[in-house]
Amino acid sequence: MFADTPCGRLAGWKRWHGVSTAAPLLRGEKKEIMDLTGKRILIVKQSSLGDIVHTFPVVHALKRCYPSCRIGWIVEQAFASLVDRDPAVDTVYPIHVPSTSNPDSPWYTYFQAFAATVGVLRSLRDSFREDPYDLILDLHASFRSGMLALMNPGGERVGFSDARELNTWFQHRLVKVEAASMHAVEKNLLFCSFVGCPSEAADFYLVTGRDDEHEADWFLQESGLGAGQIFAYVNPTARWQSKFWIGSRWAELCDRLAAAGVETVFGGSKGDLPYIDDIVGQMTRTAVVAAGRLSLTQSVALMKRAAVYVGLDTGPMHIAAMTGTPVVALFGPTHPERVGPYGVKNTVVQADNLDCLCCRKRVCAQHDCMRGITVSTVFARVMAILAPAAPR
Repeated sequence: MFADTPCGRLAGWKRWHGVSTAAPLLRGEKKEIMDLTGKRILIVKQSSLGDIVHTFPVVHALKRCYPSCRIGWIVEQAFASLVDRDPAVDTVYPIHVPSTSNPDSPWYTYFQAFAATVGVLRSLRDSFREDPYDLILDLHASFRSGMLALMNPGGERVGFSDARELNTWFQHRLVKVEAASMHAVEKNLLFCSFVGCPSEAADFYLVTGRDDEHEADWFLQESGLGAGQIFAYVNPTARWQSKFWIGSRWAELCDRLAAAGVETVFGGSKGDLPYIDDIVGQMTRTAVVAAGRLSLTQSVALMKRAAVYVGLDTGPMHIAAMTGTPVVALFGPTHPERVGPYGVKNTVVQADNLDCLCCRKRVCAQHDCMRGITVSTVFARVMAILAPAAPR
C-alpha cells in the first residue's frame, strides 16, 4: 500500500504496475498512433539519481513494445554506469555540467556550468550529426535539456506541457500533465501512453552486472554478514540540509536495531564518510560502513540484498524501491505523494501537526519537520515492515 501522509493523498493512486489516467495530448493536434519499429529514440534525463531511476520503466516499456528500436540516453557522467548496465539502452552519452542548484556553490559555478554546457552541446552535435534520432523524449524539462535535445538534427521533440524554464519552446509536441500532484513515476509514464506503449509491472527493475553482484556478496562476507543475516541499508545523508535527521538519533536507532538482531549497513559516497563516522562513533554497537567503498552499481546490488532501506528522501531510496527492497523513509520538506517510494512495501515517517511540512526549502534554521521524528517511531516502523522476517 502507498503511504498515508499529512501532506494529503493523491486521488486514485493506482498500483505501481498501472498506467496513469492522465491523458497525454499532442500540441494542437489529435492523438496519433506511433510506430517506433526500427526508430531511434533519444532520452534526455541527465540527473538527478532519483529522477534517472524513475525513467527506467519508460525505457524498458519502449524496448519491450519495440524491440528493434535503438535507444540513446543523455545522462550525467556520475550516473552513467547505471544506465550503461541496462541492455535496453543502446548508446549512452555521458556529460558533465557542474550543478548550480547547491546553495553552497561558489559564485563562479555559474560560469563553469556555462562553459561546460557549451562544450557538451558541441560534443553532442558532432555525435548526432552522422546518425540522428527520430524521436527525442525530454523528461528533464529544463532549458538546458531543451538545448541538449536541440543538438539532434531533425527528429521530433516531445516534452511535458507543464515544463518550466521555457522548455516547452523547444518541443514539437507536448504531453499534457493534468495533475500537479502526480507522482514523478506516473508523470514519466505519460510518455508511454503518448507513444501507445503502456507500462507493465515487468518494466520496473534496475540492472546490475555479475561483477556488481560478486562485489556486493564479497563486501558482506568480509564485513561479517553471512548468508541469511538480516540487515538494514541505512542512508542518513542527502543533498538538502533540510532533509537531515539528527545524528544521535541515527546512532540510537541503529543500536536498537542491532539489539533486535537487525544489523545496519551505512551507504553513501566518500564525501558522506565524516558524517557517517560521527554517527558510528556515537553507537554502542558495531555497524558496517559501505559508504565510499562501493561503486554506484555495486551499491544497487547491495541494496537488493537488504531486508529494508531506512533513510532520507534521496536517490538511494528510489533505487531501493525500484529493486523491490521495502522502504522506511523519513520525510520533511518534500512531498511523499510526488517523490515518495513507489511500487514497493513502504512506510513514510513524518512529524505530526506541522503546517510547514513539504515546504520544499533546501535550507531551514528551525528544522522542526525532522526534529519531530522520534527514534521510537522509526524503530517501530522498521520492525513492523520486517515482520515476520526480523528475529525476535
